[in-house]
Amino acid sequence: MTPNNKKAAPAGTGTASNAAFTGNDRTTPTVTGQAAQVLGLIRKYQPILSLHLTADHAIPQAAARIHGMRAMGFNILTTIRPSVVFRGRIRRNIAAYSLGVPEWPRPGFSTGAHESEQFGLDSIQGGAK
Repeated sequence: MTPNNKKAAPAGTGTASNAAFTGNDRTTPTVTGQAAQVLGLIRKYQPILSLHLTADHAIPQAAARIHGMRAMGFNILTTIRPSVVFRGRIRRNIAAYSLGVPEWPRPGFSTGAHESEQFGLDSIQGGAK
């Protein structure tokens, strides 16, 4: 047998989650693909239910797109609705997404605060955190 001399893949250019942010760079990041579609739908219909993104707009992993946009610094708020009637059936614990103010950058983004402290997970019954 010959030894496996495969080389590691070259490092990529990075992702939005590890992109450096400086105080001088105040340009909103470019959003493309499904993330751009999700952002446009949130802007148009906010708050929009995750069920609508999945069922009506064919975006199967909406939460992943939201997570990626938060990593870019977008101020996307999530509200968990305990009960929603969707297509004639009661659905439980459904996420609704909306944009906070300012839309970008989210508060704390330039200081490097972790997104879990910033994204505003809320519950209809529980009020703001």
